[in-house]
Amino acid sequence: QVQLVESGGGLVQAGGSLRLSCAGSGRSFSSFSSYTMGWFRQAPGKEREFVAGIIWNGGSTYYADSVKGRFTISRDNAKSTVYLQMNSLKPEDTAVYYCAADRWRGSVRIRMNNYSYWGQGSQVTVSS
Repeated sequence: QVQLVESGGGLVQAGGSLRLSCAGSGRSFSSFSSYTMGWFRQAPGKEREFVAGIIWNGGSTYYADSVKGRFTISRDNAKSTVYLQMNSLKPEDTAVYYCAADRWRGSVRIRMNNYSYWGQGSQVTVSS
């Protein structure tokens, strides 16, 4: 079993910042550094979309164009945690944010079906 638990969501005014965290655990989660990690989001009435991804050692990241320059993904393998720092938030960033994991040490993955494990989601609401 692999469990991913997000935290750090909430309500913030436009232009503000939030940091999401996602902690991995579980009997099968033998080594966090074996997993590529990603963040996705789903706004009401819309499909879930890729936000950011990071490879197993943090050496490469990739962002959706809509968040590039505002969001930063990072990871701390010693803490089995991945982060999403969100700055200059906009109302259109309002969504449920999900972290995802897959046992993969290749390049960043951006497709939902590339990921085997998902968190329960964390609501981010940006008011105008």
